[in-house]
Amino acid sequence: MIDEKIKKLIKDTTKNLGINFDEEIKLEHPADLNYGDYSTNIAMILSKKKGINSNNLSKKIVEELIKNKAREIEKIEAVGGFINFYLSKSFYIESIKEILKQGDDFGKNKIFKKQKTIIEYTDPNPFKEFHIGHLMSNTVGEAIARIFEWNGAEVKRANYQGDVGLHVAKTIWWLKKQNIQPKDFTTNTLAAAYSSGAKSYEENDEIKKEINEVNLKIYNNNNKELNKLYKEGKKLSLEYFENIYKKLGTKFDYYFFESETKNVGEKVVKKFLDNKIFEKSDKAIIFKGEKYGLHTRVFQNSDSIPTYEAKELGLAKMKYDKYRYDKSIIITGNEINDYFKVLMKVMSLDDEKDKNSLKNLSEKTTHIGHGMLRLPTGKMASRTGDVITFGRLYETVYDKIFSILEKNNLINEKEKKDIADKISIATLKYSILKQGIGKDIIFDLEKSISFEGDSGPYLQYTFVRAKSVLEQTNKKPKMTINLDEISNIEKLLYKFTEIVKRAGEEYSPNYIVTYLIEVASAFNSYYANNKILNSENESYRLGITKAVSVVLENGLKILGIKVPEKM
Repeated sequence: MIDEKIKKLIKDTTKNLGINFDEEIKLEHPADLNYGDYSTNIAMILSKKKGINSNNLSKKIVEELIKNKAREIEKIEAVGGFINFYLSKSFYIESIKEILKQGDDFGKNKIFKKQKTIIEYTDPNPFKEFHIGHLMSNTVGEAIARIFEWNGAEVKRANYQGDVGLHVAKTIWWLKKQNIQPKDFTTNTLAAAYSSGAKSYEENDEIKKEINEVNLKIYNNNNKELNKLYKEGKKLSLEYFENIYKKLGTKFDYYFFESETKNVGEKVVKKFLDNKIFEKSDKAIIFKGEKYGLHTRVFQNSDSIPTYEAKELGLAKMKYDKYRYDKSIIITGNEINDYFKVLMKVMSLDDEKDKNSLKNLSEKTTHIGHGMLRLPTGKMASRTGDVITFGRLYETVYDKIFSILEKNNLINEKEKKDIADKISIATLKYSILKQGIGKDIIFDLEKSISFEGDSGPYLQYTFVRAKSVLEQTNKKPKMTINLDEISNIEKLLYKFTEIVKRAGEEYSPNYIVTYLIEVASAFNSYYANNKILNSENESYRLGITKAVSVVLENGLKILGIKVPEKM
């Protein structure tokens, strides 16, 4: 990539000048193209270390850089302590040719080549609804999985689901109390049962005792009636989740369940208690995190049941046993960031020396906490029964978009449904991915479905427009002339691979979103001001159009956004 070539040129030049340094050379794209395609402040950094004037040093470096200037670079200049690089017109033409040549593979690189990566995300709990928090995790996780694949990693997708615990006991208790049989189960029935059971648990100590007993029986798998309710409820929940994954474009390689991880977790808790990492407190087993600047967590409760924390330790071992990964990424809501800090600390204290020791696995693990997706009414919780489910949010968006499409008599009913579905998913995913992962998002329906910038539908519409232009001619794009026609599009398209690389290094899908909007905006401006078909430079402009379609399609694919055939 050209950025790496420029970095090497700078490194070699400073070395020739007798200036050695260990810092990473950072290049930026100036917001104003008048200041070049790349800029570095390396002269300012070195001048502080050497105690010399940054202006003089930057000029001295530029003089040396020009002597060995690569053919892809047209001009290098010093501006204050900055050094600006201007790419040549021939470079832009060659970069378009490369995009057309690589097609579906353009944007891929090998920075994570041979890296085995397991990414855990979504993690909905059976017996509860798939809510907008799960949508956040799934959207972020799927985008990061695809980004890592485009950067050369081998990726396995994992889903960890809480199929045992108090939430299950509360649901089963209510179903039994109301004599609701498995044949009458629906996802709405289970959601209502959980809500009612949770409310009863909080309000009545006698009921709390009953539910705790149900919880023990489910754990011990020793009650035939409860087991029947449990198995049917879990089966229905998992089928419900699979339908959503299919709609969102996710296919998991591994599924892990708390009912499986608890046994492994119990062994770890016992070992850590013997090793004095954990200690007993009122019949419970805890980790005193305060001595490490953290907080106390319970790993086994007073009923000798392993907590979520203990099962998480079991999960870490089970994931590695299933897939010998080099890197493990876990994506959850950021409300449990502190919980994961404790967990990582506990794992790091393991004194085993083998490859699947928790200490070793903690060094391979990265936790990413995403923000909350909120509607104007604010965050809602399933315990209160007013959770914002994925289904409700999707239907709201779908109905709004379909009502717009209904006015188009050129599209048949089946096509309208397909288009409305793809636009709805794009609307939701774009809204989640357009800003930094850790930030909360207020979902604005009207802005999110706009076809006029900063939205998923706008990107889809731009791709369909470019594709439509290409379908109107049999002529092939040809990138040969007119070098005077270089526009802002050529100055954007070559950056795609670089953006994908940065998104992988920083776990930041929003870089790709921002970049695609820039490309779409530049193309729509180009389309409005330049005749493409039957123009003097038709073949060249068709090349630009094709390159735009390649970049948009590949970028949207990384984000998990499908594009309709027409809009």
